[in-house]
Amino acid sequence: MSESENVHGRARQMRADAKDLEEAAERATDPAERRRLKDRAHRLESESVQVSGMASGDIYPME
Repeated sequence: MSESENVHGRARQMRADAKDLEEAAERATDPAERRRLKDRAHRLESESVQVSGMASGDIYPME
């Protein structure tokens, strides 16, 4: 597996994990837990965008 495929796979896994966290947040009954899960999902999604952009040759990370 090439480095590029590995990075794209990692970004894909991060997006899947973020989706799982978002779904868990929707099921959470505790407001603090819901917020924590949503924040974590948002961070993972942002990181996946940065990883994907850097793998495609974009040297400027998205903010």
